[in-house]
Amino acid sequence: MKRIAALILLASLSANAFAFDPFVVSDIRIDGLSRISAGTVYNYLPVNKGDRLTNDEAQRAIRALYQTKFFSDVEFDRDGSILVIKVVERPSVAKLTLRGNKDIKTDDLKKGLKQIGLAEGETFDRLALDNVQQELIRQYHNRGKYNVSIIPHVTELERNRVAIDIEVREGKAATIKEINILGNHAFADKDIRTGFESNTPNLMSWYSKDDQYSREKLSGDLDKVQAYYMNRGYADFGIDSTQVSIAPDRRSMYIDTSVKEGDVYTVSDVKLLGTLILPESNLRRWVFIKQGDMFNRAAIEASSKGIKAVLANIGYAFANVTPIPKLDKEKHTVDLTLYIEPGQRVYVRRVVFSGNTRTEDNVLRREMRQLEGSFYSQAAIDRSKIRLQRLGYFKKIDIDKKLVPGTQDQVDVSVKVEEQSAGSLQFGIGYSQYSGLILSASVTQNNLFGSGDSVSLSGQRSTYSTLYSVNYYNPYLTDSGIGIGYNASLSKTNYGDISEFADYSTSAKSFSSYLGIPITETDGLRLGLGLSSNKVNTIPGFTPQVLIDYQNEIGHDTVHTWTGTFGWTHDTRNGYWAPTRGGKLSVSADVALPGSTVQYWKVTAEANHYWPIGKGFVLFLDGQVGDGQTYGKNGIDDASYKALESQVTDHTLVDMREQFPFFQNFFSGGVQDVRGFQDNTLGPRICIAANAQPTTGGLCPDGSHAEPIGGAFKVLGKAELYLPLPFLKDVNTARVSWFVDTGNAYQNIQSFNASTLRASTGLSLHWQAPIGPLIISFALPFRTQPDDGFYEERIQFTFGSTF
Repeated sequence: MKRIAALILLASLSANAFAFDPFVVSDIRIDGLSRISAGTVYNYLPVNKGDRLTNDEAQRAIRALYQTKFFSDVEFDRDGSILVIKVVERPSVAKLTLRGNKDIKTDDLKKGLKQIGLAEGETFDRLALDNVQQELIRQYHNRGKYNVSIIPHVTELERNRVAIDIEVREGKAATIKEINILGNHAFADKDIRTGFESNTPNLMSWYSKDDQYSREKLSGDLDKVQAYYMNRGYADFGIDSTQVSIAPDRRSMYIDTSVKEGDVYTVSDVKLLGTLILPESNLRRWVFIKQGDMFNRAAIEASSKGIKAVLANIGYAFANVTPIPKLDKEKHTVDLTLYIEPGQRVYVRRVVFSGNTRTEDNVLRREMRQLEGSFYSQAAIDRSKIRLQRLGYFKKIDIDKKLVPGTQDQVDVSVKVEEQSAGSLQFGIGYSQYSGLILSASVTQNNLFGSGDSVSLSGQRSTYSTLYSVNYYNPYLTDSGIGIGYNASLSKTNYGDISEFADYSTSAKSFSSYLGIPITETDGLRLGLGLSSNKVNTIPGFTPQVLIDYQNEIGHDTVHTWTGTFGWTHDTRNGYWAPTRGGKLSVSADVALPGSTVQYWKVTAEANHYWPIGKGFVLFLDGQVGDGQTYGKNGIDDASYKALESQVTDHTLVDMREQFPFFQNFFSGGVQDVRGFQDNTLGPRICIAANAQPTTGGLCPDGSHAEPIGGAFKVLGKAELYLPLPFLKDVNTARVSWFVDTGNAYQNIQSFNASTLRASTGLSLHWQAPIGPLIISFALPFRTQPDDGFYEERIQFTFGSTF
């Protein structure tokens, strides 16, 4: 049909071109223009005033105007020596509508249509519309929808315009009824098809859609078959043929793939040829296959990537490593050559930033580990990207390199960022089973005036506490990356408003300053000094007597503390909210310095790590320990203690001068600790009236439940398996995990007993919801003590607060 249309067009061109004898053009007049300017036509017209126009030249000129696709008809005529060009403009597309499409988004379709010239405001071309129709049908066929129909409707409008309405009737995708692999003898079908995206109908097909045929999915699955064999020694494996047949009703698909397994090959030799640059012994460290090994394509590809990475780290940004296997089919061996082409060693001329409309260039530049004027290093580029991501200012970061025009040894590094809001004004309401109703307001700016400094003002009120705080941090007090921060806070807490907690209240004021000191790319120190004042109010008859005794012994209801803080962190995680690899080691110590009302130290240590274990699963292990002790001379002298002891008649005063201050105790249990138990309820518990330990079942002699008071030593362990969510592309939005928690708090380190550790297991959801962070856990305690029943809690949640 296209050939017939072309012959008809040529015939019409010839008829129009031969309608006059050759003549010299004295002037040119164009008739029929409305939207298109005469100047545009003259730009495409290969005829000028003064030219002698022949039939051949007229025919060439008509073709040139047709090829612009501006006109549906072009005719040449003459008025004396004036060339008259009569044109009929193609209509413009006034409106383009798509309806009925579900598998392919409208925006994606319109982008594709625009690339082939079919878009609002463009000239309408019927041939382009026909091509669009065929292309859409092809795309839907690739998605397994063979009953699709694409019906274009063209409506003519006034002023030579058209409205195009493309109606899509997708139909239902064809279902894969059979997948047959023929010729496999070494491995069973179920082994070969492990990881296939295509499958026959099964219990999860309604969700995964794996039983719907797709050409792209099948192509990927066949690549997996080839990789499966070639990673297990079958170096000459091949896929002979693949046949996809469809039932007459176009609803059922049958896939038959014929394979040729070949033989198992071993590696007879591995040679490194080409320009090695580095000593061969250094490069051999990145070769993951050796003589005598079974042929393994994955190991060969990893070797190529490893050598390229090493060369890229010393400036050879465009290095190429080509594996060349030579098969000996008689001996079933492979002589493997890795041919190295390092290319030109390149320097970085400039590092150019774009997209940062709010953030100053120097904020990005100080995070870059790739320096201008130095050799290109892929490791430095990768580390720079991680550091930029950790700032939290950018939604997306792309780093690319381009050769400087006219050179072979210089590149420019382009850092393109997409900024996201680094500040917030929030008014929130939340709830947790521990804190109750939470009302909060905060003003936070993590990138103050684009400088990278952070400042925040916040207030929070819950059922039992009120907190106000002001924070400021400058991460680059010096060019070497030493940061300085300040914090001031005012808080009031009434634990008596929590039914399961010891009854006392505190009122605290504090101010501190600290330095953040980077040691390496992954290690940092934190040094701080602070002053705090904490007034503790106890209530006889409601507060456990052991706590009242402690306060009486130190002789003060207000504790003044000078606190020195030391912390060390080693962080290799590849993200903040949802890491998938790497880990964190940290140790922090708070010391109440001499001159404080009570002298003590408090140390916490944590070690955790993330391991991706394939198919979207991530394993997380975490261990924490905390210990606190007093030191030096505390609170009350011996004479005052004896005087206090003589005044006590109704019970025996326990010498608590060496005891850790109860208001600094560690607690265990809760939605962020040992799940399945109420917040802060594990560990030492005591009866209020009798000042005694509870009996079996957690009951006191008077029938009441014992109340938790915490302890100076704590142990916590977690094992968590993050599960893949196929329907969720962004893991930074939500994560689901299966967990096992274990831990407890103890009066002191000497009281630790592994047999009393509590444990639970269950499922947890972490979601960055629009209303704020949300954690929901369902836990089943499986290691308990007789007195834990009152404190168990299966479903726990918290939202709308910072955690």
